[in-house]
Order: sequence, then structure tokens, then C-alpha cells
Amino acid sequence: MYRVLPSAIPAGLKPYFQEYNIARLNLERDANLIIQRTLEFGTWDELRWLFETYRSKRIRLFLRQYGERQLKPVTFNYWRKLLNIRRWKKSPFVVGRGELWDH
Repeated sequence: MYRVLPSAIPAGLKPYFQEYNIARLNLERDANLIIQRTLEFGTWDELRWLFETYRSKRIRLFLRQYGERQLKPVTFNYWRKLLNIRRWKKSPFVVGRGELWDH
């Protein structure tokens, strides 16, 4: 059964899309961007909206494919453990602990 996506990103997330016209973001085309910013910065209500909009399966797919590279390490590990993700695409850039800057 086809699920209709809500028409708008919650207004509280607007500050996290400063470089975009939030009204022009498309929930399907820009799903990875929206998932990334909401997982990183969203409130509980905004996270609830995210899971209602994309469902756990789609969010888990994002985490497996892009999570390690697009989320802060602490955020990625939180969602990875919460959603029981055991395998994901590793970042090709190896940085030793403390070599770049503290996360």
C-alpha cells in the first residue's frame, strides 16, 4: 500500500537547513539530507515525525549506507545501537583517534 508523505518538514528543523530553501526540499528526493539533519539535531517530536515519515527500514538503510560518514560519531553510534545495526558501509578515510580533533 502506498503511503503519502507529509507535506512539510517541521518548522523547528528550519535552522538546520540554512543553506537550503526548506520549502523546496522534497521528502523523497532529499530523504538522505532530511534524515541526516533530523537524526543529528531533531527533538523528540521531530524524531517521531521522521520515523512516521520514513519508517524504521528507510532510516536503517541511511545509517548503513551513509551514517558513519554523515553523522557525528556519537550520533551514529547512538542510532546504530538503538536500531541494532551491526553492518554498515565503513568510511574510506581512516583517521586515528585524536589525530584530527576530538569529536
